[in-house]
Amino acid sequence: MANAFPRRRFIQGSVIAATLAAAAACSGGSGSGGSGGSGGSGGGSAALEGTGPITWVQGKDFSGGKVQARIDEWNAANPGEEVTLIELSAEADQQRQSFINNAQTKSEAYDVISVDVVWVAEFAANQWLVELPKDELHYDDVIEGVYNTGLYVDRLFAMPFATDSSIMFYRKDFLAEAGITEPPTDWDGIKAAIDAVRKVPGHENIGGFGGQFAKYEGLTCCASEFINSFGGSYYDNENNITINSPAAIEGLQFLMDGFKEGYIPQQALEWKEEDGRNAFEAGNLLFYRQWPYQYSNNVEALGTDKFGIAPLPSLGGHTFVPTLGGHNCGISAYSKNKATALKFIKWWTSPESEKYALDTQANAPINAALYGDPEMLEKFPYLTTLRASLDSAVGRPKAVSYGDVTAAIQDAIYPAIQQQTTAEEAIAGLESALKALA
Repeated sequence: MANAFPRRRFIQGSVIAATLAAAAACSGGSGSGGSGGSGGSGGGSAALEGTGPITWVQGKDFSGGKVQARIDEWNAANPGEEVTLIELSAEADQQRQSFINNAQTKSEAYDVISVDVVWVAEFAANQWLVELPKDELHYDDVIEGVYNTGLYVDRLFAMPFATDSSIMFYRKDFLAEAGITEPPTDWDGIKAAIDAVRKVPGHENIGGFGGQFAKYEGLTCCASEFINSFGGSYYDNENNITINSPAAIEGLQFLMDGFKEGYIPQQALEWKEEDGRNAFEAGNLLFYRQWPYQYSNNVEALGTDKFGIAPLPSLGGHTFVPTLGGHNCGISAYSKNKATALKFIKWWTSPESEKYALDTQANAPINAALYGDPEMLEKFPYLTTLRASLDSAVGRPKAVSYGDVTAAIQDAIYPAIQQQTTAEEAIAGLESALKALA
């Protein structure tokens, strides 16, 4: 089934926004879920009715069964409303396609789905998700910027359950071998540390600074950090295309130089999150730009003495601007048990569930108090660093056809970091591609 909307529509001033606003007015605009669920490319019921068994659908679980253990607690306390965990691919792009296929076939198989923050606009506009009641889900302690990732046309369609922002993992043991006691805070320090460690016998060929640079969503996140850190942007607040600027070109060139000079390993051109983590834990990478979930894996694989976490370094005198990530809970328009689905979302995003997810999976919580919780700080000393990263993070474009936008970004950036084109040509080509989507 073809997308029922034009290739790119943004929230402000779009026809879709006007349509949804009108629907809200017709239903009283109470945010009670009485709008946005029928017509268009949707067709499911928007009423939050129906109780019974449901499914919770997410990407592959790397927690060693901790997600299922938490669901087991729900199931024990809610007979007749049991939740079945469905795990999809580990790759975000494939998860998104599975959700789209489910919606376009109007399948009842998915009830509550894990929605990447960049999918919210697309899924809400296409009426694949039902509106959620703001008044029942806006807890005082939820970080406002995180909560806002679930909004579309100022209405809640997906409640955050895990946020994300990038941080730097580093091999503390290897730095110590080179006589370095503190992680670098700027790119010159990163390069000097890599050079120093490579002089240590056994580390001559160690990878320097890694990230997720394979041609997938991770590339959009990582490349955006270099572009945003230098003051570039894809769009301005009025959704005008602004990518072709000296700042964006400078940021991309800086990234390209990292590869060209050998400080970013060529292997990273094929790395997704787990590839880089494996290299880091195997001792083949010194610094790794990564999401905080890696912490628990590193503790298990390395212990706490061999690695550390620090803010990402400034780039050429510019403060590093992380990319905001995270996942939200949404209710499929085709779920038959939406009342149970809402009840589950309230429980899944409660302070108790957030603490469990942090404690057992190192998920970044949505509520502010946990970043200062003494018990959690003792176990996860990086929480202060992560909160600072969240406060400075920038989201990716809120495009209804985000898949087309991110594909255009990847198509332009990937040849550039392979040194197959210039930064100027790559940015100009990206500008043309984004204009073609307008």
